[in-house]
Amino acid sequence: MASGVNAKGKMVITDLDFDQIKTNLKTYLQSQKEFTDYDFTGSGLSILLDLLAYNTHYNAFMANMLANEMFLDSAVKRASIGSHAKSLGYTPTGVRAPTAYLDILVSDAIGASITMNIGHAFTSTVSGNNYQFVNTSERILTPTAGVFTFSNIPVYEGTWTTSRFTVNTEDVDQKFIIPNVNVDITTLQISIQTSTTDTTLTTYTKANNIVEVKPTTTAFFIQETLDDQWQIYFGDGVVGKSLVNGNIVIAKYVITNGPDANAATLFQSASNISGFSDITVTTASAASGGATAETDKSIKFNAPFSYAAQNRAVTAQDYRVIIPQLYSNISSISVWGGEYASPPVYGKVYISIIPKTGSTLTTSTKTEIVNLLDSYNVASITPVIVDAETTKIIPTITFKYDSSSTTKTKEDLASEITTKITSYSNDTLEKFESLFRHSVFTTMIDDVNPAILSNITNIKMSKTFTPTLATDTKYTISFSNALYHPHSGHMASQTGTTPNGILTSSGFTQTGKTPTYYLDDDGAGLVWIYYISASEKVYESASVGTINYTTGEVVLTKLDIATVGDVDSLTSTVIRLTVTPASDDVVPVRNQVLAIDTTNLSVTGTADTIASGVSDGGTNYTTTASY
Repeated sequence: MASGVNAKGKMVITDLDFDQIKTNLKTYLQSQKEFTDYDFTGSGLSILLDLLAYNTHYNAFMANMLANEMFLDSAVKRASIGSHAKSLGYTPTGVRAPTAYLDILVSDAIGASITMNIGHAFTSTVSGNNYQFVNTSERILTPTAGVFTFSNIPVYEGTWTTSRFTVNTEDVDQKFIIPNVNVDITTLQISIQTSTTDTTLTTYTKANNIVEVKPTTTAFFIQETLDDQWQIYFGDGVVGKSLVNGNIVIAKYVITNGPDANAATLFQSASNISGFSDITVTTASAASGGATAETDKSIKFNAPFSYAAQNRAVTAQDYRVIIPQLYSNISSISVWGGEYASPPVYGKVYISIIPKTGSTLTTSTKTEIVNLLDSYNVASITPVIVDAETTKIIPTITFKYDSSSTTKTKEDLASEITTKITSYSNDTLEKFESLFRHSVFTTMIDDVNPAILSNITNIKMSKTFTPTLATDTKYTISFSNALYHPHSGHMASQTGTTPNGILTSSGFTQTGKTPTYYLDDDGAGLVWIYYISASEKVYESASVGTINYTTGEVVLTKLDIATVGDVDSLTSTVIRLTVTPASDDVVPVRNQVLAIDTTNLSVTGTADTIASGVSDGGTNYTTTASY
C-alpha cells in the first residue's frame, strides 16, 4: 500500500506537517487511474498541491492553537489565561509600587491643624536614579504638645494620576479602561460623581467576595484587558449597584516603575505642607514590596487553588494562594499550621516569605499583610509571619578529569564548577521546599565539562545565631536534619574524655574572661566550650548545652557571650555552628531555606592518570571560591 493512502485507498489525514501533507496528496492522486502516468514534480499541478498543503497545514495549526487556548493549562496568550482565570474568580496581580513608611515633622507649623494633601510627593534616590513617592489620602493633623508630626505614613513610588469617564448607558460596548499598564491596582480609588451639575461624590470599594455584594452595594470590579491594561466595571443592580446615565466615574491611582525603587531609605518632601516648609522626614521603614506583574506561569498555578479556597483561609494551601494576591513581592512562600511547630502552638498559622527584592520583610510589611488577611481568616486562626532561616551547605569537592581531552587547566575547570554551583544555589536551591539531592549535585558537577570524569563530594551544614551580649541566654539552633552519629562517643579523642565531635563554631569571648572560646561536642550528646592554649584545647569543667543527633537540634542552655569574633575573616555579629549531616541529602523544613556556602566551597582537581596516560599522577590544585 502506498505511503499516505490507507488500506481502503483513502488518504491518511493524521499527518499534519506541510511536507507530509503534500506527499499524501500526491500519493493519493498517483493511486487514481486518471493520473497513473502523470509527472507531478515539474507540473503546474504541483503548485496546486502546495496550495492545498499550505491551506490544510494552516487549518491544522489554527485548530491546534484554538484547542490550546480553550484550556487554562495549555493556553499561551495572556488574554486567554486571564479569561480562564476570571472564570475561576481569580484576578492576576499587577505591577506593585514600592511602599515606604515615613515620619514627617513640620517644625514651623502653627494653628489648629495642618493638611497633607492627597498626592503630596516625596523624593528619593536609588542607585543614582531619582524617584517620587506619593501620599494617597488626605491627612489632617492636629498638634501634640504643640508639635506637628505625621507618624508612620505609607507613601507609594510613582505618580498620582486621575482618570474620568462619563457613563453612557446607550453605548452597550462602553468600557472604563485605565490607559496605562503600570498601574498599581492596590492604590486604585473609585468615586462616582452624580452628574456634571450635581457634584455629589459616592465612594465605591473593590469587591473581594461576591457573596457580600448586594443590589445596593457600592462596589466595583476589575479585570485585565487584552492589552494588559485594567478595566473597571460595576454592578448590574442585582450584584452590586448599577450606574446611571450621566454618572461620572473618577478613578485615582499610582502609576509606578515597579521594583526599581525598592530599598529607598532617604526621603525629602518635594513641596510645602499647608504652606510650611521646615520639614524633616525620617524613614520608619525603607521602601519595599515593589514588583512586576504576575507571570503567566504563576496565574496558571494559582487560579485553580484560588477557586478551591473560595476567598477564605482554612488550610495552609489557602494562605499560600491568597497572600500573593494581597502582596506580590514574593519569590517563595511557605505556610504551616501551628500544630507542626516545635513545640506545637494551636490556633496559629505560620507564614514565611522570601521577597523578590530585599532579604526579609519589614515589620510594617508584615503588619500590613496580617491586617489584609483579617477578612479571609476563619474562626480564631491567627496568622504569624516569621523570617526565613538559611541553612548553608558547605561542599568539599574533589574531581578527576582527562587532561588529554581538554586544553583547559585544572584552574579553569575548578572555576567552571564554582560558577555552576553558584548559579544552582541562586536559581534552584534558595527556595522553600527545594531539597539538596547529593546525586543530582554530583551529576551536575560531572556535566560541567566533558573532560570531568568523576567527583567525590562531601558536605557539611552551618547555621548562624545572633547572641544577646553580656547576658546569660539560652539558644536553640535547629538544623532539622539528622546529624552523623554512628555510635556514642564518635569523634571523641583516644582517651574518650576530651570532646572532639562533629560540631564546630566560630569564636567568641565570655564576660569577665579574655580567651577566644569555641564549641564542640563529645559524641555523646553534650556540647562543650574550650579555648586554645599552646596549640591545645583547654575545656571548661562543665558542658554548656546538648546536641540531639536525631533531630539536629543544638541547645545552648546558658551562655554569657561578651563579644563575637570574625566570621570568614570579616567582622560579624553572629556565631556560626557547623555540623556533619547523617545523610548527604538535606531537606528544608517549614521556614528553612538551603543555600550553598560559596565562600567556603572547596574544589580540588586531579588529572586522572589512567585516562590521560601519564605516570606521575599529576599535581593537585585546590581553589576556595570567595564572593
